[in-house]
Formats: sequence, structure tokens, C-alpha cells
Amino acid sequence: MNLATEASSHRSGPQNAQPQYSIIVPAFNERARIGGTLKNITEHLRQQNWNAEVLVVNDGSRDDTVEFVKTFAEDHPQVRLLENPGNQGKGYAVRTGMLSAHGKILLFTDADLSSPISEASKLFAALEAGADVAIGSRWLDPKLQFQRQSLKRQLMSRAYNIFMRIVLALPYRDTQCGFKAFTRDAARKIFSKQRIRRWGFDSEILYLAHSMRMKVVEVPVAWGHDERSKMHPWRDGFYMGLDTLKVRWYSLTGGYRPTAR
Repeated sequence: MNLATEASSHRSGPQNAQPQYSIIVPAFNERARIGGTLKNITEHLRQQNWNAEVLVVNDGSRDDTVEFVKTFAEDHPQVRLLENPGNQGKGYAVRTGMLSAHGKILLFTDADLSSPISEASKLFAALEAGADVAIGSRWLDPKLQFQRQSLKRQLMSRAYNIFMRIVLALPYRDTQCGFKAFTRDAARKIFSKQRIRRWGFDSEILYLAHSMRMKVVEVPVAWGHDERSKMHPWRDGFYMGLDTLKVRWYSLTGGYRPTAR
């Protein structure tokens, strides 16, 4: 099954050369933020002289996100636009990008760049040191947070983390930071099994990595809350809890076993 229709395909470096890095940006109605995000990412790639591609995955946007990305890609050949079949959810969009990427190291980041793209080097260093997965953490070093969430959001985040630890037995301080990097092999193994389409996918992919005995390293990163966040702390928090229970159910009932061909 095709996960996405590629609307624009451009790559940096020599023709057919595999990029070192793939940066995946899921986007839903992000016209107000995507311009600054893509400018920051492409400028950082230029400064670092990285051979990289940037995949923007449109998740059924109803604003001018697609039109802007297409125009931006005309002047920035490392940018590609992928299209989901309508609004499927952030988890689905990240999966689309991960399974469509060409890089040796794959990173997904939120469209608001809550963690600056300059922090990517920390995750890449962890992978180069032998990790299969490197996840950005807001809580290993809270002093790195340059814009805190509201107290309500902080309490909801910590409550979900406790719930997730109980249900899935994961040891990580922060599963929800939208800044995670994977080796190509790890990404293929994890995202080919992913089933959760919306906000609860972070815990699922970490559960899959943990169950496959991959080396997962949690890395403290700079992070700042954007008040324009599309996540509703109560409504989406409830569905994230249900998604966490689904992960446990899939695990117990063999939902993550390879399907017979």
C-alpha cells in the first residue's frame, strides 16, 4: 500500500547519491510556521555542509501549506513534499516520511521547531556512538527549556509519562518530545510495524524499539513550548491514553508479528 503520493521530488548532492541525513517534518495547516521552519532547517544544512534531504509530509492541510512548500522547493532542491491521503494524523505522517526517506540517518522534528534544528547534532552524535535510536528529552536537563509549558500542560505530560511507564514498562523520562533520530535500519524495522496514527505514536515506536532490544539513548535538548500547539491537553491526552492501551493490546495479541506473505 502506498503511504503517500510524492508531489515534488528533489534531492541534494550528486544525482543518485544517498544523503547522509533525512529530516522529516509532518505538517497539518502549518502555513503560518512552515516558512520559518524550512528557512531555519535549510540554512542550518548549508552552514554545516550536510548532504541532506528535507521531507515535508502534508497531512491533509486545508490552508496554503502545500502551495508554499512547492514554491519553497523550487529554490531549495533538497526539499521534497509528500502527500498523505487526507488527514491521517501525526503518527501516520511521520511514518510516511520515515518509510519514504533516503538518508542513512533519519530525524523527525515538529513543524514549530520546538527543539532548534541545531540540536540535531546531539542526536546524531549518539547514533554515531552506537545507538540505534536517539530521542530528545525535555526533562533530563530542564534548564535547557527556554520556554516552559503552562502548569496544566506540565502536569498532564508528567501524568501521561507515569501512565505510560506503568502500561508499557518503558524507562524513558520523556517519550513525547517531537525530536527523534534513527539509523536507517532501525527506522525501517520500527516504522514498518507502527500502527498508531495520531498523537500516541511516540510511545509505540519506543515500545517497538525496546521490544526489539535496540539501543535507545535519551539526550537532553533545548526546547521551547509554542503556544500555537495544535495538541489539546485534555482531549488529545485522553486519546493518547487509549493509544497506549492499544499498544499493550497489540503486543499481547501478536499484532506486531510479521505478517505472512
